[in-house]
Amino acid sequence: MNATVDAYIDRHANFSDFLKTFRALFLTTELEETVKWGMPTYTINGKNVVGIGSFKSHCGIWFFQGVFLKDTNKVLHNAQERKTQAMRQWKFTDGATIDKKLILQYVNEAIDNCKKGLHIKPAKKPLIVPVALQSVLDKDSILAAAFNNLTLTKKREFTEYIADAKRETTKLSRLEKIAPMILTNKGLNDKYRNC
Repeated sequence: MNATVDAYIDRHANFSDFLKTFRALFLTTELEETVKWGMPTYTINGKNVVGIGSFKSHCGIWFFQGVFLKDTNKVLHNAQERKTQAMRQWKFTDGATIDKKLILQYVNEAIDNCKKGLHIKPAKKPLIVPVALQSVLDKDSILAAAFNNLTLTKKREFTEYIADAKRETTKLSRLEKIAPMILTNKGLNDKYRNC
């Protein structure tokens, strides 16, 4: 976990110049800097506007409500097809050129959109427990009771984790991994919360 933006940038030396540039640009606006989910996030009145992140082969800027941006330069992409509705990302790979003026244009538009209250609230999907997980729950009443006491968010994490497995062996190993977590009321993604 990264307690500060400086720690995050230091930990991602491969794209630190990009991250420092993004950060400096964002701090020229009225955005407030914080760390959420272990990543630098920039907000207005507590509402997430934009974030930055670094990975092995790229770094990027995430616009939490990017679906509302005009994107006349066609630089934005859906963060996760079929999973996210509003979030859009702008990826930068090694050697990419940073157009500071263009980035600020997008960030300022995102700020204006946030002030206007434009946002998509994710649609609530029904909880569908995969057959493999339901079978285990049916055989273990203690595990089933613990699962039923989890928050809906934690239940969704576990059901999606099992449903996303393609091979039966992967499903079984994942079931073994999550059973102790369910029993101790630990969510699959708890380590990313309360950052």
